Amino acid sequence: MQALNSGGHTEMNAGGTALIMADVMIAYKGEAFYGDILYVEVYAEEIGDISFDLLYRITKAANGVVKEVAHCKTGMVCFDYEIRKTTAVTAALQAFLENRQQVII
Repeated sequence: MQALNSGGHTEMNAGGTALIMADVMIAYKGEAFYGDILYVEVYAEEIGDISFDLLYRITKAANGVVKEVAHCKTGMVCFDYEIRKTTAVTAALQAFLENRQQVII
C-alpha cells in the first residue's frame, strides 16, 4: 500500500483501475521479532495485459550486518469490482510500475 501511495495510487484506484490480489508466496530466510525495524524493497515484474507481480525483499540490520528475513511475491490483477471482471493494466499504472522498479519502505 505504501508503494502504491508513493505514486498517488490506492488499491481501489491504481492509475484508473482497481487491484485484487490473486496469489501470494513467502519464503522465510531468517528470524525477525517484535520491535525489529524491517526494510522492504518492492519491485514490479511480469507486467502483462491484466496482471503483474510485486516482489518483496524484507531485511533487517543487526549489529551493522544486513540479514534477509523473507522474499515474497504477490500476484496482482486489475479488477472492476462493479462488474466483477478483470480489466486491463492501464497505461498510467504500467508507467508507474515501470518507473518504480524499486521502492524502499
